[in-house]
Amino acid sequence: MLAGVPLIGWVLRAAIDSKVFDSVWVSTDHDDIEKVAKAWGAQVHRRSPEVSRDSSSSLDTIQEFVRLNPVVDIIGHIQATSPCLHPFHLQEAMGMMTKQGYDSVFSVVRRHNFRWQEIKKGVPKTKPLNLNPFKRPRRQDWDGELYENGSFYFNTRDLVEQGMLQGGNMIYYEMLPEYSVDIDVDIDWPIAEQRVLRYGYFGRDKLEQVKLFVTNFDGCLTDGKLYMSTTGEEILSVNVKDTMAVKLLQDSGVEVLFISSSDSPVQKLIAKKLGCQLKQKVANKQEEVQRLMKERQLSWKDVAYFGNDKPDVDCLNLAGVSGVPLDAPSVAVKAAKYTCHCAAGQGAIREMAEHVLLLKEMALSKDTQEKIDRKNF
Repeated sequence: MLAGVPLIGWVLRAAIDSKVFDSVWVSTDHDDIEKVAKAWGAQVHRRSPEVSRDSSSSLDTIQEFVRLNPVVDIIGHIQATSPCLHPFHLQEAMGMMTKQGYDSVFSVVRRHNFRWQEIKKGVPKTKPLNLNPFKRPRRQDWDGELYENGSFYFNTRDLVEQGMLQGGNMIYYEMLPEYSVDIDVDIDWPIAEQRVLRYGYFGRDKLEQVKLFVTNFDGCLTDGKLYMSTTGEEILSVNVKDTMAVKLLQDSGVEVLFISSSDSPVQKLIAKKLGCQLKQKVANKQEEVQRLMKERQLSWKDVAYFGNDKPDVDCLNLAGVSGVPLDAPSVAVKAAKYTCHCAAGQGAIREMAEHVLLLKEMALSKDTQEKIDRKNF
């Protein structure tokens, strides 16, 4: 998971929403990756053992796919390790192929790095490879150099059949550095996670400004465990991180509401202390949330839903923003738009609240920028 979304989900969302492909495929020999790919709307090319070896290249797999799909004439090879890809990148690259007549288009990024020859056996000293030390340029006075960033490679069928991903009449597509994120080693992961939250593609719909945050009480606010005293009193454990999250949401203008299938008096006390409405003995969560939305004149896009099991699936699918704790079962994870790093009762609601508030901040920032653009231009 990268920022609560399967790594492959970021590029699949961009590819599907770009609307430039007749079909979007994931090539894999792994059962779990196949399930994730299908859940995100892709078809799956189950590659053969011959092209699934450690020594197999991407070209080997693409050539196999092309042989099995004779109607394909242009292939867009997208790397799952480039999560800041947006639909407009793919639309513009495909336009170079279909409208400008190029045989191959590949993504690059501009870098301002001075390169030096590596010192190896027999090479006792180094020397500059792309600069004159006596006339060392300032960054703003140097155009830099273009490097492949591995985000995508578009090519014709003919090139693939000839054993090339680049060739013929070719051109590069320059991506801005903020979108050029490549995950190769473990240390890249936290950097990519921060970058994707700021520059990643979150879908065609306008970023949601959530007005109502609905969450299960048991299994979300609590860890799902129920403790009993020797006198038969019910005891529940709540994490202070999660109670603080409720206040953060309320302070930002988001109403927080708990739902539960039980009628526990302890739940009522906790909800009252937090200043939240609590709906208990809820049999059908979708119907209950829709009733609450109607009372508040809201739609699903105004709702953030945090659930943890099968009864929550419909709400997780429908809500503008939805999430589950780390320990939620797969049926809920597949329906949610965000999966927390924290388990239920251990800060999951705090993490989900921060995610909601980040999206809210991004939406407000985007609206402000659009107003500035309209006013000035």
